[in-house]
Amino acid sequence: MKVQDLRSKAAVDLKGELLKLRKEQFSLRMQAVTGQGVKPSDFGKVKKSIARLKTVLREQEIAAKNVTAKKVAVGAKK
Repeated sequence: MKVQDLRSKAAVDLKGELLKLRKEQFSLRMQAVTGQGVKPSDFGKVKKSIARLKTVLREQEIAAKNVTAKKVAVGAKK
């Protein structure tokens, strides 16, 4: 999934997507342990997708804090 698509989603949707990716990562590990054919590149793809998603979630969290801080600062000046 592209970063632009992720940035346009709400935090709740992103958390759901993160949960889905974590489950996929777990499934890949279990497949590898049981001897099923798993491509090693799949591990990297899922890991990078999780990192990308967590980055976007963190960006949204920081943006929300900045908006709140600005509202408090403006309220304090009056």
